[in-house]
Amino acid sequence: MAIPIAATVLQWHEGPFGINHGVELHADVIEYAKQKLDFFIRTSDSFDKFEFCEPSFVSGNCLEISPDCSQYDRVYCGAGVQKEHEDYMKNLLKVGGILVMPLEEKLTKITRTGPSAWETKKILAVSFAPLIQPNHSDSGKSKLVHLPPVMVRSLQDLARIAIRSTIKKLIHQETAGKNGNGLRNPPRFKRRRVRHRRMETIVFLDKEVFASRISNPLEDNNCEELEEESREEVEKPIPELKPEPPTNILREKVLSLPLPDPLKYYLLYYREK
Repeated sequence: MAIPIAATVLQWHEGPFGINHGVELHADVIEYAKQKLDFFIRTSDSFDKFEFCEPSFVSGNCLEISPDCSQYDRVYCGAGVQKEHEDYMKNLLKVGGILVMPLEEKLTKITRTGPSAWETKKILAVSFAPLIQPNHSDSGKSKLVHLPPVMVRSLQDLARIAIRSTIKKLIHQETAGKNGNGLRNPPRFKRRRVRHRRMETIVFLDKEVFASRISNPLEDNNCEELEEESREEVEKPIPELKPEPPTNILREKVLSLPLPDPLKYYLLYYREK
C-alpha cells in the first residue's frame, strides 16, 4: 500500500489485489494524474507484463489523514517534511513497512522494525518544497481526509484477473521451454572474402616444360578492376536492420480466444496495443 500521487512504480509490486492511495492537495494535479494513468493503461508496453494495482486519488492534505485509516506497507512523500511531522508520517507504517520522504533536506528511508521501533537511513541531500500546513477553519477544526474503504471486487473483475494470470503462466512456460531447447548464442557466419589470382600457363614443348606468366596489359587492367570491385564489396558497410517492435503475446493469446469481441477487449482493459 502507498500514499503518493506518483507511485506508479510501486503498483507493480503490489499485485492486482493491493491498495494504492494517492493524496494530493491540488485538484488540478489529481486531474492530470488521472489523465496520465488512463494514458498509461491504454498505451504502456509494460502493462501486460506485470500485475497492476490501480491507484485511487484523494483530494486533501496528507497531514490531515483520518486517524482511523489503515496502516501501509510502503509510504512515499513527495514534499519536504518538517521535523515535527516525522512521528505522524512514521505512524502510517505497518511493522516491517518502509517510509521514504525528504526530511530536513535529506532523502530519508525509515523502516518500522517494531510497534515502537524504527530504523532510519539518510540516503542523499535533496531540496523539496515543504508540505503545506493544514488550514484550519474558523471553528478551529481541521478537515479530515478519509481514504477510500477497501472494496470487494466484482466477479467479472476477478474473472478477468484470473484469466490473464493463467494466460501469463502458459506464456512463461512456453517461453521457458523454447529457451531451454534453443541455442542462446547461435553461430555467426563470417563473410568470405573473394580473392582473384593471375593464372599461370604451362607450355609443353618437346618434352620440356616451361612455366611462364602471361603478361597482357588488357588482362592486367581487367584483373585490377575485379580486385577493386571485390574490395569495395567487402568494405561496403552492411546496413543495420531496424529491430521489429516487440510482440505482445498476451494480447495475441486473448484475441485468439473463442469469445465475443466485447469480452476480449474487456480482458485487454480496452488497450490500444
